[in-house]
Amino acid sequence: MRLVTVGVSGSLPGPDSPASCYLVQADDAERTWNVVLDLGSGALGPLQRHVDPADLDAIGLSHLHPDHCSDLSGLYVYLKYHPERGVVRTGVPRELPVLGPSATCERAAAMYGLEPGEDMATEYAFRTWEPGSPVRVGPMTLEPFRVNHPVEAYGVRVTGPSSDRAGESATLVFSGDTDMCPGLVEGARGADLLLCEAAFLEGRDDGVERGIHLTGRRAGKVAAEAAVGRLLLTHLPAWTDPADTLAEARGVFDGPTELAVAGGVHTL
Repeated sequence: MRLVTVGVSGSLPGPDSPASCYLVQADDAERTWNVVLDLGSGALGPLQRHVDPADLDAIGLSHLHPDHCSDLSGLYVYLKYHPERGVVRTGVPRELPVLGPSATCERAAAMYGLEPGEDMATEYAFRTWEPGSPVRVGPMTLEPFRVNHPVEAYGVRVTGPSSDRAGESATLVFSGDTDMCPGLVEGARGADLLLCEAAFLEGRDDGVERGIHLTGRRAGKVAAEAAVGRLLLTHLPAWTDPADTLAEARGVFDGPTELAVAGGVHTL
């Protein structure tokens, strides 16, 4: 598997990155499969540097805040009106699987401003995450688990063929947005790579309502308790010095720890 960190900025696009968007790719004997985890504000543009949006096989949304899902509107336009591959031109429904919280279908329609009675059924096939019910996408298995955020929110565990170890499988875990919680630790247990948000800093954000985001330190604690192989920190707001977040995480987790950057590629 390969992870492309298309967008890594927390809460809103930053000067160097769009908001949350992560492309996970895996090969089988036939082709490359493409899954996008989150499609936040500004992400669809740079995503096209890595894959034709018409070649996506599934989208998984951690939750429905705009910085994680708003570019569903732009993708809808692409899938509907592309002059060669769009549904209007081909007459063939695309029905791209979109996995997410229970209100994803309604939120997507509202964001785009569809009229009453209109839907996106020819472009998207919406499906609600169900913890304990894995979803198969080509050679990858996606397993959602609930995490701690003010809205319905999920982390996702992705298992697929390893690119680094021939004949073996690898596991990527994406935290979504969450504070530290037992569900995240268990969901990340033994993962090769934990892609973990760290939007807050210790001290600076102590007065903000708890249960919203991790700090670098708390992300490091999750990585240590879950015994993951590597930690990749993401979802840092533009006003945060990444060096501070990295130092917090490395203070409690002694495994390999990096900062996600827009356009970065990581193999598992």
